[in-house]
Amino acid sequence: MHSEGERGVLLLNLGGPETPAEVRPFLYNLFSDPDIIRIRNGALRKTLAWAIATMRQGKSRALYRKIGGGSPLRRITEEQAAALEFALAARGTTARVYVGMRCWKPSIDEAVDRIRRDGIRRLLLLPLFPQYSETTTGSCFRRFRTLAERRSLSAEMHISCVNEWFGEPLYLEAMAELIRAGLERFPADARDEVHLLYSAHSLPARYIREGDPYLDQTRKCVELINRRLGTGNRSTLAFQSKVGPVEWIGPSTRAVLGDLARNGVGQVLVVPVSFVSDHIETLEEIDIECRQLAAELGIGRFHRADAPNVHPRFIAALAAVVLREWET
Repeated sequence: MHSEGERGVLLLNLGGPETPAEVRPFLYNLFSDPDIIRIRNGALRKTLAWAIATMRQGKSRALYRKIGGGSPLRRITEEQAAALEFALAARGTTARVYVGMRCWKPSIDEAVDRIRRDGIRRLLLLPLFPQYSETTTGSCFRRFRTLAERRSLSAEMHISCVNEWFGEPLYLEAMAELIRAGLERFPADARDEVHLLYSAHSLPARYIREGDPYLDQTRKCVELINRRLGTGNRSTLAFQSKVGPVEWIGPSTRAVLGDLARNGVGQVLVVPVSFVSDHIETLEEIDIECRQLAAELGIGRFHRADAPNVHPRFIAALAAVVLREWET
């Protein structure tokens, strides 16, 4: 039996390089993850990961330079952790909130060390991915489980986890509020005509065929957000951030922009639907690349809804997820 003792929440994410020098080692960590590159031979996978990281580092550094030289993901995630800790305290629950990144710093390993030093006796793993995928949430969980077995954590604390939380009502309301705020950037008499382009991170199609629930959950998430939003705007779900020559799930965000332009759509609001923090996918790929493409295609008004970041309703959603898990 574990005493109730100190409670902790571990927020899990992939991470991102904060400086140009960190780009190649970050890419190596990303592509050497067996849940990303599914090659059983570890030595071969690591060799391939280093080759990919070396080939892509120049292009990636150039993209990061466009948003200030590095990813803001760590800063934003730590702000989310602090806000969640405060929100839980305001609801009468004292808990320490930690950050662990699968592919960068602070690593999940480092977070586990802090958790043990702080004497946590009840720990909840909360991935910052609303929808479950083996490549994100699953990968983070597997890394944690490896550490837990190696360090016999189950003897020290009770550990539970949240697989997905895209249906959390407060999360849906947060997304609806962010979309409403985005629609206000368009002329009042034209808002009903704005097309909502939901953009999620893509995934190799093979993973979906093998049973990964990400695509179904993302579609359901969009359906629930639209229902909560209640504006009647037309919408499309698309996918971004494809890497490499293999087949990825689609349609791509860029392709959908082309289709919308050909169909005479002149106003588009892009809604990041699988991203809860601003990082290169929102700040560079959507805000710069897709905005430029939209202008070239003749889409006259193009805006992006803000990512949840530390939006009060979003933090309240995370708190609700935590408290519900601890009440069961």
